[in-house]
Amino acid sequence: MSRAARKLDHINHALTTGQLRTHGFDDIRFVHNSVPEMKVDQVNISTRIGELFLGSPIFINAMTGGGGKKTEDINRQLSEVASVCKIGLAVGSQMSAIKNSDQKDSFKIARAVNPNGIIFANLGSEATVEQAQRAVTMLEANALQIHLNVIQELVMPEGDRDFKGMLKRIERIVAEINVPVIVKEVGYGMSKETAKVLTEVGVSIIDVGGFGGTNFSKIENERRARSLSFFNEWGIKTTSSIIEVSQSSGSLQIFASGGMQTGLDVAKALALGASAAGFAGYFLKILVEKGQEALIEEIDCIKDDIRFIMTALGTDTIKKLQDVPLVISGDTHHWCKQRGLEIDVYGKRIF
Repeated sequence: MSRAARKLDHINHALTTGQLRTHGFDDIRFVHNSVPEMKVDQVNISTRIGELFLGSPIFINAMTGGGGKKTEDINRQLSEVASVCKIGLAVGSQMSAIKNSDQKDSFKIARAVNPNGIIFANLGSEATVEQAQRAVTMLEANALQIHLNVIQELVMPEGDRDFKGMLKRIERIVAEINVPVIVKEVGYGMSKETAKVLTEVGVSIIDVGGFGGTNFSKIENERRARSLSFFNEWGIKTTSSIIEVSQSSGSLQIFASGGMQTGLDVAKALALGASAAGFAGYFLKILVEKGQEALIEEIDCIKDDIRFIMTALGTDTIKKLQDVPLVISGDTHHWCKQRGLEIDVYGKRIF
């Protein structure tokens, strides 16, 4: 199967498999503040990731590209939505366009319709510095995502089987590319050990890509003659991933992704330590089934919900939201306790 055909396969299977929402956010509860002493209008939901200023913590995470006209149309529509809503956008892996120039338009359309927006380029950890620079140049990108997808590749019938040298390649890209580099998982989560070794090679921004959203093992197993079903439940939940990464290094900035669907999900992710939250499968489903206007309306509603939640908690900035008290229970509590992560500190925070 060609790379372009595989991209279309991924889109179709992502829409049919959906999201289980086993991300762990139901385990997180805010401690109610009865006297917040503020009003909605004073809430500022802007955030900063490294040198990038984002007007909202919401961004559209990497989904597609390289599948011809259909994926070009999706990226055009998503980028138009990002422009209207003033949120960031990441494209899918550009390796198809690096290897086949006929696929470039399915990515370049994102910048063409959103000339002033925040756009992230995207490649896998197999990329060289030269390929990374080409991906950034292709989109005039503001940042570069390097995605880690070992499990997906193992389940993918035609996937990679050699993952040696990943860290060295990432280290060289971080050192030599002149835009921020975000290292992201694709639905399997991130451990404190992984975050530590990434920090040691110069990575300062991590997208945890937690378990609980689009399940690429299930997608790739749909394409296999013999299912590797043991990988279908493989990974670290989004909540646990945020805590793992946040406690690995105080210098890391965190993107939360993996099953995000609501303003409450975003607010909880930020309170756990993230600075921004990426939506992918949920936004794609709305776009395909209901259209751009419906997606714009949903994003505006999510922004309003975040403002309402922050008002209820008495926090007028995301920095303050990151300090509100939380109670953690369920699977997230059990995971963190067994992993030796400090979770009592969240409940002992003071308004």
